[in-house]
Amino acid sequence: MCLICDRIDMIKKGCNPYFVRELETGYVVIGDHQHFSGYTLFLYKHHGEITEIFHLEPYERTKFMEEMAMVAEAVSRAFGAEKMNYELLGMGDAHLHWHLFPRREGDILPYGHHGKGPVWWYPMEKMYADGNRPDEATLSEMKQRLSAELDRLIPPQSCEVK
Repeated sequence: MCLICDRIDMIKKGCNPYFVRELETGYVVIGDHQHFSGYTLFLYKHHGEITEIFHLEPYERTKFMEEMAMVAEAVSRAFGAEKMNYELLGMGDAHLHWHLFPRREGDILPYGHHGKGPVWWYPMEKMYADGNRPDEATLSEMKQRLSAELDRLIPPQSCEVK
């Protein structure tokens, strides 16, 4: 099974501690590892044959992109980004999902080009080290900050997790 689908099942069961908000096309979750403080994912609600943005019907594609942009803005505000990085890859998990990285000067340390460059220039073993997992109190505070910014941009919906 797909890792993203597993995480969505956890949201539906009420046991995904990283879950922040359900939107029309996807779920907002804080990333498991926080070297880039505020790292957030936006998980498309459905999987199946839809593995590319161009597979989406025009309305759904527009809405998914619009919601991702609003989530990115909320992440930027909540976590004080100097610049946002966006990734929609899918060779690991073909389920559509955005990686949203709030970036700050010096966050990749001496790696890259004089400490500047894309997130993937920072060593993966350091980025995904267990020490970068937020503790319960930090995760709760991060979720509250992001939720408050989402409330400003996207009023809470009355839809239920499906």
